[in-house]
Amino acid sequence: MCCGNGCSHEALCIMSVPVFQGLNEADLQLLQKVTRSKTYSKGELIFQEGERSDTLFVVNEGVIKLTKLSAGGKEQIVRLLFPGDFFGLFSLLKNETHYVNAEAVKKTVICFINKKDFLSTMESNAHLSYRFLLALNDRLHEADESVGLLSLMEVEQRLAKVLILFHDKLMAKNHSFTLPITKKDLACYIGTTPETVSRKLQSFVSQRLIRVNGPRHIQILELNQLKQIAEMN
Repeated sequence: MCCGNGCSHEALCIMSVPVFQGLNEADLQLLQKVTRSKTYSKGELIFQEGERSDTLFVVNEGVIKLTKLSAGGKEQIVRLLFPGDFFGLFSLLKNETHYVNAEAVKKTVICFINKKDFLSTMESNAHLSYRFLLALNDRLHEADESVGLLSLMEVEQRLAKVLILFHDKLMAKNHSFTLPITKKDLACYIGTTPETVSRKLQSFVSQRLIRVNGPRHIQILELNQLKQIAEMN
């Protein structure tokens, strides 16, 4: 498989997804051949709740937010997806419609693998099938954690946990990163108000746990202490 700056979006997608790592060269090349890519602009919908799914999606660049609308029309962010994350698998395997909306938070490149091609590869590779079972188990664990994030934690814990998530997913250099979503979306994600997010961020600054440079740039100064806050019972 190609490497370096000469790689296509499709090759980079396959190489970036942990569940695909460890496949032999032939299977990697097969997946690359059946993978397509598309670029989405900020705010553009990738799919909507209720649409039929026949595709596995892989984030190559950018950030995706998965959302649901309440009966009153209020948006709730279910999950954020970063480069290397895949989605759409549940709907694809069960022949069901999408249960969420998927929207590009910023300019985003997504790769697609058609259901027929994906299932064919799975059927011929027991190792890959096993890795996807493990990945699905991880997703269920993440879903359980997400429920806990909203229902069992104080706002300060939720915010600390999400800042650590961003730090890890964005592979922050010098512990610095730019918030991938607006403060409004961040508030929606952790179940509070933008005013409370700003107040809690300022509290972290006062405790010298983080430094805020500009409206959305964060530097974590005390990662271990932030983790302790996130893990408090």
